[in-house]
Amino acid sequence: MADKLAGMQMFVRVVESGSFAAAAALSNVTATMAAKHVREIEERLGARLLHRTTRQHQLTEIGALYYERCKRALYEFEQAEASAAELRSSPRGRLKIVAPVSFGSEKLAPVLADYLERHPEVSVDLTLDNAPVDLMREGYHLAIHVGEIDSADLVAHPLHAYRRVLAAAPSYLEQHGHPPTPEQLREHACLGLSYWKKKEFFWTLTGPQQQMCHVPVDGRLSANDGRALRAAALRGTGIVLQPEMLLENDLAEGRLVAVLPEWSHVPTPMHLVHSRDVRPTAMLRTAIDFLVKRFAGE
Repeated sequence: MADKLAGMQMFVRVVESGSFAAAAALSNVTATMAAKHVREIEERLGARLLHRTTRQHQLTEIGALYYERCKRALYEFEQAEASAAELRSSPRGRLKIVAPVSFGSEKLAPVLADYLERHPEVSVDLTLDNAPVDLMREGYHLAIHVGEIDSADLVAHPLHAYRRVLAAAPSYLEQHGHPPTPEQLREHACLGLSYWKKKEFFWTLTGPQQQMCHVPVDGRLSANDGRALRAAALRGTGIVLQPEMLLENDLAEGRLVAVLPEWSHVPTPMHLVHSRDVRPTAMLRTAIDFLVKRFAGE
């Protein structure tokens, strides 16, 4: 195998340098040895790779195909060598990660701070965006994805499910009362994400026996960010359906009160994802391990 690899390397150098002599000089061997490498490949394949003239060498049709495959194979070999070496090294570099706004600001940012304390040669560029992104095109190493994975180009690491709960301020409930059943939500001011309005006008809730309920909702205020709806709920504007982690402190300290506490929005799968083509560096490997450990079991 080593002889085959050396032969492929020499063949590529001959093609790219234009002659056996030039390739031999680059490889610190004689021109005779360079020609011997190529001749052995031709004998093994039973086909001529180069048209030889006194002044230049031209690729045959088979030679052109073999050259392209050799280039690809040698690139993969070099990447494998580099990756193995880097995996043995300490994590370093700039990690680019994108996450939904609420989860990224409330949960992910503090955990990334812990990761940075452990790895002083890594820096993090965190982008908060609820819109889908193209990881490779936009240059992200990792993403927190809420919802089903529908791309074979992504490697997905399951995290805990994304759970949304209902809550309202005590002042709103004193004035309008607690809805006794999910169906009664249609008679209340419900604060919804504005991009939901483009798709549906109901909340899908699951109950204590896993029963499902599709409730038409409406309200006078919608926004494209859950933190804005939380702020409105705190002022008594209506009932909000938002991630539990966004509302947990308000609920614990009484600024908000749980509404229909046995019901919640159908939990949404959440994953840490990266492209299958991303290079497995020490930085990426340690970041994945750290984030999965912190968020997979919650």
